[in-house]
Amino acid sequence: MQKRKVLSLLIAVVMIIAVLTACSKSAESPTPAPSEEPAESPSQEPEEKPEEEPDEEPATSAEPTEIDFWTFQELHVKFYEKMAEKWNAENPDKPIKFVPTVYPFDDMHNKLLIALQSGVGAPDLVDIEIGKYANFLKGDIQLVPLNDIVEPELDNIVKARVDIYSKDNTYYGICFHVGAAVMYYNTELCDQAGIDWENIKTWDEYYQAGKKLKEALPDKYWTSVESGDIWHMWPMITSQGGDMLDKDGKPSINSPQMAKALEFNRKMVDEGIAVVAPGNYHHSEEFYAMMNGGDIASISMPMWYMDRFTDYMPDLSGKIAIAPLPVWEAGQPRSVGMGGTGTSITKQAENLELVKEFLAFAKLSKEGNIEVWNTLGFDPIRTEVWSLPEMTEAENKFTEYYVNKPSDVLNQIKDEILSVNVSEALPATLDVMKNSVLNRAYTEKNIDIPSMLKEEQDKIKY
Repeated sequence: MQKRKVLSLLIAVVMIIAVLTACSKSAESPTPAPSEEPAESPSQEPEEKPEEEPDEEPATSAEPTEIDFWTFQELHVKFYEKMAEKWNAENPDKPIKFVPTVYPFDDMHNKLLIALQSGVGAPDLVDIEIGKYANFLKGDIQLVPLNDIVEPELDNIVKARVDIYSKDNTYYGICFHVGAAVMYYNTELCDQAGIDWENIKTWDEYYQAGKKLKEALPDKYWTSVESGDIWHMWPMITSQGGDMLDKDGKPSINSPQMAKALEFNRKMVDEGIAVVAPGNYHHSEEFYAMMNGGDIASISMPMWYMDRFTDYMPDLSGKIAIAPLPVWEAGQPRSVGMGGTGTSITKQAENLELVKEFLAFAKLSKEGNIEVWNTLGFDPIRTEVWSLPEMTEAENKFTEYYVNKPSDVLNQIKDEILSVNVSEALPATLDVMKNSVLNRAYTEKNIDIPSMLKEEQDKIKY
């Protein structure tokens, strides 16, 4: 009994002390939240601490938001990583963590199509190549409309480079480049053969120069044609007014313009002036080795091919010049915008507005387009930067590599760059060209090209 009284007394004392302590604390000012700043030393006087602005919020470090990105081109990753760094520096309140994944070309497009159809597994942001893009604009489109970021910039960009990724006046993708087709000349071989590459204006003059090189350097080739891709010959038909598709978006490979271009190239192959590209196209390791070895004097490719030279053909540094393409007749346009990769946002993106803001910053801003030129060597879609010192006077790996300034050539042809026709028929049409037409045109014996074109066009299903 005595023990219980003592215990009760102790409990009462503890409770009284707790109440008194609480009352004492309630009379004091609130305790400040823990700070990330270093604690003051005891010797510092409080009045010596700078007075804070009343409206100033303490600096905080926001948690980065992940943006998943798929591409088939390793080079694009370098550009986006640089733009992500710039974004984070300019937007510390909404930083991003850019998470890229690079897949083989066909694997990526197939994987993306499955992910979008199933509704799971797609990235936030994705590169879709122009030849595959129409496949993603069928049925219930699973890409996010971009009109709210594209339309305010239409007066500042080459509109055709967003039109090619649109449907029913809705924009779904933004291109990296204009893709202006040009000619690349090995000036060392031209000099050895006595060829003035700067004065080649027509395809006939180009052919005559090829004959001259073959006579002077029998073991070399004037040019290369692709039996598995269309870049080398597409401008040869567009300058005549032709195209892969007609104005209504239907296949148009069975045309006089196509026949003329293929017959011209076949003639050069038969005469040993041109060689069919090893590996079938100008992106194969076999072709890079042959071109880098100084065995081919010129090729027709878009301006986005510049980084293939710098990255895969280093021995040609200081030897390659860029020039406008020849034409069939004086006055015809000397270039066409070819190829393209539309960067798009999928409807599975978790932070849609942030992803949109970053895409606009990377692909539509002046800053982003200058970076496109400096990092990728692509002719940017924002035309104002073409004449800016950051582009015309920039010193980068491209100005170091090429004999002349690539930007000078771009400004020479800027008013002559045609656009190609695009529709849902383009993927199937290009497949027939790459898998059958070009190989038959350049390698099949006794080929009647007009008859072959009629036969192949009938095979196109879409």
